[in-house]
Amino acid sequence: MNVQHKGLAAGRWSTFSFIEQMANIGSEVERALNWKSKGNVDYCQRAFERALELIDLSLDAVKDFARLKELARLREALVDYFWGTNEFASNPESWKKYFFCFTYAVRKNY
Repeated sequence: MNVQHKGLAAGRWSTFSFIEQMANIGSEVERALNWKSKGNVDYCQRAFERALELIDLSLDAVKDFARLKELARLREALVDYFWGTNEFASNPESWKKYFFCFTYAVRKNY
C-alpha cells in the first residue's frame, strides 16, 4: 500500500487528539461509503485504503490499551465490511452513526 498521507505519516498525525484522529478516519470511511453506493469500486477502495492508513498511524501512536483495542476492533470490522463477508452485519448507516460523534465533538470544540 502506498503512503497517501505523507505529512501525517512523518509525525504530524501523533499531534492530533484521539477524537481528531477518529473524525479524520471517519471522513475517509464516509468517502468510501459514498463511492461504494455510487458503484465506483476503484474510488471506494482508494478511500478505504486511506482510512486503513490513518487507522494504522493511530495504532502506532496509541499508548492507552483501551484505545488500542478500540482501533484494532475498528480496523477488523471495517476490513470485514469492505473486503470480507460482513460477519459483523455492518451497514453504511451504522458506520456513519459510529463516526458522527467524533466529527461532532471535533466541530464543537473548534
